[in-house]
Amino acid sequence: MAIDPIAQQWLDTLAAAGLPPMQESTPEAVRATRKPGPAGPEVHRVEDMEIAGPDGPVPVRIYWPSAETNLPILLWYHGGGWVIGTLDLADSTARRLASLGQCIVISVDYRLAPEHQYPAGRDDSYAALVWAYQNAKRFGGDSTRIAVGGDSAGGTLATVVAAMARDRAGISLAFQVLIYPVCDAAMNTESFRVNRTFGLTPEAMAWFWDHYLPAGTDRTDPYISPLRGTLAGLPPAYLVTAECDPLRDEGNAYAEALRAAGVEVDSECFAGQIHTFFVNAHAFPEGMRAVETAAAHLRKAFGGV
Repeated sequence: MAIDPIAQQWLDTLAAAGLPPMQESTPEAVRATRKPGPAGPEVHRVEDMEIAGPDGPVPVRIYWPSAETNLPILLWYHGGGWVIGTLDLADSTARRLASLGQCIVISVDYRLAPEHQYPAGRDDSYAALVWAYQNAKRFGGDSTRIAVGGDSAGGTLATVVAAMARDRAGISLAFQVLIYPVCDAAMNTESFRVNRTFGLTPEAMAWFWDHYLPAGTDRTDPYISPLRGTLAGLPPAYLVTAECDPLRDEGNAYAEALRAAGVEVDSECFAGQIHTFFVNAHAFPEGMRAVETAAAHLRKAFGGV
């Protein structure tokens, strides 16, 4: 395994900043260090609003690629281990997917742990899907063409929301975009053993889990560890993993489990790449290739080209 020189340079720049390891910091301190990257492409319109959630309003940011109506919809859930992450940090990715995917993107600012532990973020994410389905015509969307997607912890929320839609609401989703998703809380794969120094570390991942879940939570619950669930009936997916990422093996296993359950999946493990390469596509050519591939899959799933 050889890390991409671009990825290594990225890690060297982060190391030079001298920040303490995540697991030695507080959530507030880590959040304060996270700044948005360069702006993404211009889109037709962007609007911040609040929608009804299970325990109060949920902020969302909606991106329109054009003035057309009856556009397909992508619900996007940002990463950050359910602890960090904001609409601003997800802005460039949402813009790329709206522009390239030719779809309305609804970026969801679900509640974060530890202030709001599981299932708060999950329930906000699901509520956003239900709201989008019920109100699609109001914002120019097509309720028969909805996809879900996200990166890292957001990828987990996306596939959990897809399962909840199947189990609870009967909403038929068109597609899933799952970018290096967290699929199993066990953290016992080979990629956790060998990928210990490439940005996201096993120790940081344990820190995220401990903040996200209340003490005593059953970590094998399929709405927490999707790899442990029944996957038949989920929508087709594009699933990305990165070779130099602790989450690599569980993501690859999830792709295989989806296939075994009869779900159509296109998956790719990007050689030499690290966690976050997709959302930092401005700096990673392979990240931009992954974004473009995801957008192509969305267009196809929505009935375009």
